Amino acid sequence: MPSPTPGSDLGDLGDRDPADTLPRAPARSAGAAGRRFALLRDYGILLSLLAMVVALSLSTDTFLTAGNLVNLLDQAVVVGLLACGATLCIIAGVFDLSMSAVLAVSAIVAVLVTTEAGVALGVLAALGTGAVLGACNGIVVMTARVHSFIATLASSIVYRGLAVIITGGAIVYPASGQLAAFQSLSWPTVLGGVTASSLLFLLVAAVCWVLLSGTTYGRRIYAVGGNEEAARLAGVRVGLIRVSVFVLSGICAALAGLVLASRGGSAQASMGTLLELTAIAAAVLGGTSVRGGEGAIWRGMIGVLILTLIGNGFNLLGWDTTYKQVVEGLLILGAVSLDQVLRRRRA
Repeated sequence: MPSPTPGSDLGDLGDRDPADTLPRAPARSAGAAGRRFALLRDYGILLSLLAMVVALSLSTDTFLTAGNLVNLLDQAVVVGLLACGATLCIIAGVFDLSMSAVLAVSAIVAVLVTTEAGVALGVLAALGTGAVLGACNGIVVMTARVHSFIATLASSIVYRGLAVIITGGAIVYPASGQLAAFQSLSWPTVLGGVTASSLLFLLVAAVCWVLLSGTTYGRRIYAVGGNEEAARLAGVRVGLIRVSVFVLSGICAALAGLVLASRGGSAQASMGTLLELTAIAAAVLGGTSVRGGEGAIWRGMIGVLILTLIGNGFNLLGWDTTYKQVVEGLLILGAVSLDQVLRRRRA
């Protein structure tokens, strides 16, 4: 048997020498380093959130009041719902830039159907609209083989145009007798004044978390985003998985549209403009890799809370909100840079 060259893998040799284990020591070190960086990626965002909470608690007297905390959660609802869909899409290796347009169309459909058939059917129509528009996105991406970034950017323009056509450029309202029921999502509950929309957001986030981390379907989402070809060879239906995450993203956008329409008691074609960028930023800030295959719902929600805390902190401290976008941009740039560093070190 020819002797192995130095540094070659000795795993296939029949006769092992104890010294053969020596070249594997660096691999063990690399593995330990990888675990440390994984912990940094997973829990660094949580430490950042805690640091902000402590800083705001010490610098203001109103941050930890019940009213402000309830308001914080309520402010996070719309972006948080969109971030749930964005996280699922990005982990699966696609982007959905049409979320805010889907939000607008779904909200408009909800108002129009509510006027004709009642609030319950209006809600169902909105969810169905979000699912259908999301499915259209997925089918276009998978059949035309167009990059999801470009495809959903184009579809967002189409959907905004559709919203203008449906409304004629006007604001639509439910009937006066239906307004109270239509706005029920914005009502405070007996749980300390937490709004119904906040509870909806927490429920959706929990469902997405379980779906992604505790089911075979979730593992397939990670597999498709991590290595599309390997997933296909393993028997995963890549196209179907990606269409399904677009559908889920559309449903999340429809829920966000229902919340916004409920708050304002109306809907219009321009509502929610560019909120998809904030949602994607929250997901990335929470450690979801823009290259796909890595991320978690709970970290995305931490990203949402951090962005919400930044705005709340600027208001409480009386700072010029002009600089808020600068801070948010630097945080997102830092998160993407950290993701690249972690990937290089694991390579």
